[in-house]
Amino acid sequence: MGLPVKLTQAQKAAAILVAMGKPSAGRLLKFFKQEELKSLIEAARLLRTIPQAELEKVVREFENEFTEGAGLLDSADSMDRILTDSLSPEEVSVLMGHSEPPPVSMEEVWRELEKLDADRLAQVLAREHPQTVAVILAHMAPQAASKVVLVLKKTQRGEVMRRMASMGQVPPAARIVIEKRIAEILRAEANGRDASAGQARVASVLNEMDKAQIDEVIGDLEEAGSEDVEAIRGRLFTFEEVVHLPQKARVALLDGLATDLVTLALRNAPKDLAEAVLSALGARSRRMIEAELAMPADGIPAEEIAQARRRIAAAAVALSQQGLFELPSAQKAA
Repeated sequence: MGLPVKLTQAQKAAAILVAMGKPSAGRLLKFFKQEELKSLIEAARLLRTIPQAELEKVVREFENEFTEGAGLLDSADSMDRILTDSLSPEEVSVLMGHSEPPPVSMEEVWRELEKLDADRLAQVLAREHPQTVAVILAHMAPQAASKVVLVLKKTQRGEVMRRMASMGQVPPAARIVIEKRIAEILRAEANGRDASAGQARVASVLNEMDKAQIDEVIGDLEEAGSEDVEAIRGRLFTFEEVVHLPQKARVALLDGLATDLVTLALRNAPKDLAEAVLSALGARSRRMIEAELAMPADGIPAEEIAQARRRIAAAAVALSQQGLFELPSAQKAA
C-alpha cells in the first residue's frame, strides 16, 4: 500500500468540487470570494491522482456523500473546465492575476443614450441645465442629436444651441461629470422600464378577471398606497368596454377574429354591447353571427362565454400596445 496522500484544506475542497462535476460545482463557485477561488485553483493545479480510499476520507470529513467510483485524475484540468463553464474569460483572467478588471466603456454609455426615444430623452433633458444639455448633444451622433433638438421646447432649444455654437473643447473633468450624469439617466430609465414591466404583469393578471373583481383588486391597491394604480388602470380592458372604443378601433379589433369566438362572446350580452360589436363587422359575418345568436344557448357554460370575452379583451390590449388605438382606460388615466 502507498503512503496516505497528505492534502491541505484547499486541496481537499478542490477535490470535492472536482468530484461533484461541472453543474453542481459551477453553482457553488459563485458563492466563493475571489481569494478563496484563487486558493482553490492553485490547490487543484497541485493535485494529480487521488486514491479512492483517500478521496472517501475527504468526503467523510466534509460529511457529504458527493461521489463514488474511481479516484480523480487531472484535477487541474477538471477545475479549469469547471471555471471556464461557470465564469467569463475576463473573470477567470482577473481571478488568476493575469489582468486587471476591464474598465467600463463610456462609449457604450453614449451609445445606450442614443438608443433612447428622442421624445423621452427631450423630456429628461428638460430638467437639466442648458450647458449640460449642450455638452450631451454635442457628443451624441449628429443624427440622434438632431431628433432630440427638434422636440426640445423652443425656449430651451435656442439657449442650448447658442451654448453648443460657442462651446470649445470640454475639459476631461467636465466630461467625466457629464458622463456620470448620463449613467444616472440611463439607470433611471432602466428602473422606469422595470416599473412598466411590473405594471404590465399586474394588468395582465387583472385582465383575466371580470369587472367587479378588477374594481375590488384596484381598490385594494389604492388602500395599500400603490403609486402604480393609474398606470395599471391605463392597461386594463374588459369586453364590456368595447362600446367605448371608436368605430375604427372596433373594426381593427374584430378584423381577423374567428366568428365562432365573437358569437360565443356575444351570448347573453346586453343589446348595446352586441350592437357595438356587430356594427363593426362585415354584412356577411354579421348575418352569420346573428343567426347563431338566435338559437338557444342553454347548454353553453358561462365560463366558456367569459373565456371568449377575455380572449377578445386580450386582443384589444395587444393591439393598443402596438399603437393601433388607445384603450378607454388609458384616456381616463391620462
